[in-house]
Amino acid sequence: MKGIGYQTQEQALAQLSDMTTDIAPIEEAEYRARISKAQAYMQANHIDAVYLNAGTNMTYFTGLKWYASERLVGALLPAQGDIAFIAPFFEIGSLRDYQVIDAPIHAWQEEENPYELVRDVMTQLGYGDTATLAIDESAQFFIADGIKKAAPNYTLVNGGEVTKHCRMHKSANELALIQRAMDMTLEVHKAAASILHEGISTREVEAFINAAHKKVGAVAGNYFCIVLFGQATSFPHGVKDAQTLKQGDMVLIDTGCQLNGYLSDITRTYVFGEATERQRMFWEIEKNAQLKAFAAAQVGNTCGDVDLAARSYLAEQNLGPDYQLPGCPHRTGHGIGMDIHEWPYLVKNNPQLLAPGMCFSNEPMLVIPGEFGVRLEDHFYTTENGPVWFTEPAHSIDNPFGL
Repeated sequence: MKGIGYQTQEQALAQLSDMTTDIAPIEEAEYRARISKAQAYMQANHIDAVYLNAGTNMTYFTGLKWYASERLVGALLPAQGDIAFIAPFFEIGSLRDYQVIDAPIHAWQEEENPYELVRDVMTQLGYGDTATLAIDESAQFFIADGIKKAAPNYTLVNGGEVTKHCRMHKSANELALIQRAMDMTLEVHKAAASILHEGISTREVEAFINAAHKKVGAVAGNYFCIVLFGQATSFPHGVKDAQTLKQGDMVLIDTGCQLNGYLSDITRTYVFGEATERQRMFWEIEKNAQLKAFAAAQVGNTCGDVDLAARSYLAEQNLGPDYQLPGCPHRTGHGIGMDIHEWPYLVKNNPQLLAPGMCFSNEPMLVIPGEFGVRLEDHFYTTENGPVWFTEPAHSIDNPFGL
């Protein structure tokens, strides 16, 4: 087994170095271009403004990073004119420190109704009592409910139509950030495989992966991490108890990091020790299903077509059909960017057409109940000339990293 279990954790970490020194964050001009794209869509679809809640959507359009809580912090992005932030008065100083787009912050005091302030700012922006306001799809229900009570004649619509329209098409700068984050995580995967030994626990591997991500430049370490051994690999998102590695165990590691707001997400599955013929057979089927999905990811095809390509192949191998077990129990892939799962989704019957700049995971995982699971996950982005891998698929079960 090339690349698996040949060095200590100290040796593996010593071989890693910061991979982020030449990477630049998204700049103000791109945020302003995103705002303009959203405004053009809103004008064409008769939406007066969109409320962006603290979190990914507000950061995507304005660069301001803040967290969602029980206190309303957000921004109103009007179909015409300048964006306006809304926040508690006592947070203004901190928020200004995080601002990228210079725009006014309208403040509410703790005893005041923040939803009435949303209505009043909408009035200042030139919209009347019957405005159509799109609500950030990730905002808590109490925000939409509060706005509706403060402005009962507003028409509230799903802001996801606006945010999805903009966010699912990545720019060259976004693709570069995702690419580097993926490169970083692939190096971490190689390092994690190299330190495996009989008796190591999944918790110890998770801790190593966190340290390794920090070593390659991910300041926060892992964005997420799943490490599974043996039968536990048949549970796509893991089990509550740690496992200890044994000879012949299937190993599944799914992890990623964040770089300037953009995410990586890679899964590798292989065997510690000598693989059985049954393990080899299902590993090869998984890789072939992944390649079938990739080949179908052509501009003009639908997201459902990509899922069907993988699932039809699996059915030919007497797996499934559809989402039945043994087989692939979940969608073939998800979009990725600033959220680990975002639009569009490679799932059965999704009519969304593929277009340049869309980014997807490709992971038609196989689950063999009571035995093991195999997930090979790499991501690609679409171009007019066909899909392009961020990371090349695993090489073989005996040499997963092509060493």
